[in-house]
Amino acid sequence: MKPSIYGLEKAELIAWFEANGEKKFRATQVWEWLYEKRVMTFAEMTNLSKALIAKLEENFEICPLNQIVVQESSDGTVKYLFELPDKHMIETVLMRQDYGMSVCVTTQVGCNIGCTFCASGLLKKQRDLTAGEIMAQIMLVQHYFDERDLGERVSHIVVMGIGEPFDNYDNVTKFLRIVNDPKGMAIGARHITVSTSGIVPKIKEFADNGLQVNLAISLHAPNDELRTSIMRINRSFPLAKLMDAVDFYLEKTNRRITFEYIMLAGVNDRVHHAQELANLLKDKKKLAYVNLIPYNPVSEHDQYSRSSKDDVLRFYDTLKKNGVNCVIRKEHGTDIDAACGQLRSKQMKKRS
Repeated sequence: MKPSIYGLEKAELIAWFEANGEKKFRATQVWEWLYEKRVMTFAEMTNLSKALIAKLEENFEICPLNQIVVQESSDGTVKYLFELPDKHMIETVLMRQDYGMSVCVTTQVGCNIGCTFCASGLLKKQRDLTAGEIMAQIMLVQHYFDERDLGERVSHIVVMGIGEPFDNYDNVTKFLRIVNDPKGMAIGARHITVSTSGIVPKIKEFADNGLQVNLAISLHAPNDELRTSIMRINRSFPLAKLMDAVDFYLEKTNRRITFEYIMLAGVNDRVHHAQELANLLKDKKKLAYVNLIPYNPVSEHDQYSRSSKDDVLRFYDTLKKNGVNCVIRKEHGTDIDAACGQLRSKQMKKRS
């Protein structure tokens, strides 16, 4: 399979042109065609010679994704099922927010983290996505806007789709540099959030890499016993190690961290859990922000259900009384396959 040209940073594209006997400015022209004019074929790059177009077509493809399903929710959320060249499938979600158009991207085919409540892990990890495959998700959502002449653009990115981003660290950070390039899609670093379930060494590496991207931690439990029972990763990186990495990140960057907390009825949503969570974060309150997330039920994980509104509000109130900044996340796409991984799982069952 030819690599996607979306997977090259601008400096890499220039280096490839020079190594292949082409002028540097031609690389800039191609970059503009890709990210300003957003063409989908090399043949549309009308200021390039036929020989150069042929050379590009021989070495690269532009978009490696094939759109299989598009689901549009009544609230404006759009869920895409894309097929990769090797026939694996991934999901991408567009969420219309008050502050702009946010896209949730996938970083792996399947997931090995093993969270017991999650649809993403129903398929074990098959492979990492390349930076080009991650970037293509953003470009196809932008094409969704362009084709409808909506005058809208992707303004925010959350790296929270299928897979563990820090288990694909190099490709994810390369994607972040490409999508942040001021001459490309120019999506500001502070409009991008990367979520990890807690791979401690990579949290520390992320703190040192200089990217001004936001970090979120999928926490979902306030103590080791409970977290280990629902998140296998806690066996390798228990809360003491995770919080040590969080402290390192906060000291290094002085940037706020979001802690994601899915509300599971009768499992992690009691008032005493909220008090434990407040105690866990008590020395981080200035830079800690808790995002309480309504659970999207997954048929394969029928032992879980979503917390009642009253339980969520009691949990929220307990955190607030303890001085913890928190919010109850607005739901998106509840009338379609809302949980990450559900749409792909349903399509795989149809094919089997």
